Amino acid sequence: MFDLSGKTALVTGASRGIGSGVARRLAAAGAFVWVHYNASRDSADALAAEIRTNGGKAEVIGGNVAQPEAVEAMFATIEAQAPVDILVNNAGINIEQHLVRMSDEEIQAVLSTNLFGTIYCTRRALPNMRKARWGRLVHMSSIVANLGSPMQTIYCTSKSALFGFSKALTKEYANRGITSNVIMPGLIDTDMTRAMPEEQLKAILAGIPAGRMGTTEDIAAAVHFLVSPEASFISGAEIAVNGGAL
Repeated sequence: MFDLSGKTALVTGASRGIGSGVARRLAAAGAFVWVHYNASRDSADALAAEIRTNGGKAEVIGGNVAQPEAVEAMFATIEAQAPVDILVNNAGINIEQHLVRMSDEEIQAVLSTNLFGTIYCTRRALPNMRKARWGRLVHMSSIVANLGSPMQTIYCTSKSALFGFSKALTKEYANRGITSNVIMPGLIDTDMTRAMPEEQLKAILAGIPAGRMGTTEDIAAAVHFLVSPEASFISGAEIAVNGGAL
């Protein structure tokens, strides 16, 4: 079950954190994985090498998903080998700051990467998915998209917009065998969370019924299921992977 042999997957923001866990998982399931990066080329190269060492298939692709011309170049390179069957829109940034103190450039940076980057990549992947009458789109949101979070107003905005985006895609493309779903990770054990102040971390953990942080493997497992052939009747869903946090 959940075999992805013969499928080509693009995981954006895959050089570290959640994206790297997703790339490993999809490669282990048989997919040819394109490990996308924007700035962290060395990390992306190391991950692709690790996947190949473990018997998987992976290549590295770079580009800024916030720039349509960069997205076009990325897909042209990938499609020279095979069209994208699975797109995991994981690339994202966060700038923590009170809204009134955020510059126009900071607001634009967050929205451009998190929201417009997702739109540009999805738009570019869809034509071949439509032709094949098969495709899987997964958009990485966050628990704060529903809960809100201080100092993250624009981040929350960008992540909550993915709900409407995904539901509309479902209405347009479900009859072409293309599914679109959103995953909302909770507190996940990554470099970012390890850098959080201890007291802040304890306060967040106290609100998680499972009593622990999630792992990148927890998120990767959810992505793996949603992009598998077995999940063909699941579209427009918003899946919380958060240990029961409300």
